[in-house]
Amino acid sequence: MKTHYSRYAGALLLAAGLPTVAYANECSSVRFAEVGWTDITATTALASEVLAGLGYEPRVDTVSVPIAYAGMRNNDFDVFLGNWMPSMASISDPYIERGEVERLATNLEGAKYTLAVPQYVYDAGVTSVNDLNEHAEQFDHSIHGIEAGNDGNELIEQMIDDDAYGLGDWQVIDSSEAGMLAELRARVPNEQWMVFLGWEPHPMNSNFDMAYLSDADDYFGPDLGGATVHTNTRAGFVDECPNVGELLRNMTFTLEMENQLMSAIMDDGEDPRDAAREYLKANDDVLTAWLEGVTTRDGEPGAPAVRAAIQ
Repeated sequence: MKTHYSRYAGALLLAAGLPTVAYANECSSVRFAEVGWTDITATTALASEVLAGLGYEPRVDTVSVPIAYAGMRNNDFDVFLGNWMPSMASISDPYIERGEVERLATNLEGAKYTLAVPQYVYDAGVTSVNDLNEHAEQFDHSIHGIEAGNDGNELIEQMIDDDAYGLGDWQVIDSSEAGMLAELRARVPNEQWMVFLGWEPHPMNSNFDMAYLSDADDYFGPDLGGATVHTNTRAGFVDECPNVGELLRNMTFTLEMENQLMSAIMDDGEDPRDAAREYLKANDDVLTAWLEGVTTRDGEPGAPAVRAAIQ
């Protein structure tokens, strides 16, 4: 009912010749689901900085991946920038197939997401998931994941349930991105063995000497879990807020961009919004591309407003 009323009210305002800013106010807030992964924290911060400069109010809540999708279905969230595919297919695809969530655009290509080990473990002969069970005792029959319910942990659990690669008596250690990396950091000095979820973009690739395991294609996909990341919106959001939709379609990221921002956040301790603002100030060409065809919330040119806001 709210959606139908909003469209009807907007039509009346336009017909009456009244300022369209009243209708634009229906989209004054943009609600992001964020799942606690630093790459999505970084991209959400970038989007929030740009939207704030355009006169919108970005709101960000950190939730699990399943809650992000249920929230978009239930109109609790408008946007999720972290639809990693194909690893997230089992969670995201049912919502998209039912028309409850829209896969609006691809925002990152060249990512990867699969199991990894420290380089000294790889050099000892563990180069494939097929090698893990031969060294089960050294790994404590454990694979270290991130938060419970995320797609990576679910894929590992499916491997265990299927007894794939002889891992039927192994377990997943649920933690968090920060917790998993803290465990890795503690083990590396003494060259203790550990297998964990690894992905790129992420500073872990430069902060640790690590390697990705081959042959998990049936679960994580080919090319060492080669992935694309998509922008998702709740059904109807882009129709209701087409200017925001245009921005979201324009917003694409690169591995270099995300690695730089994630390092600022994780290694240098910068606030995500501060890191995003500094990046945008130093990369005006990015703003130019993102703001093509985008206005402020009240219909003024978008690029000058955002440039002024981030100074």
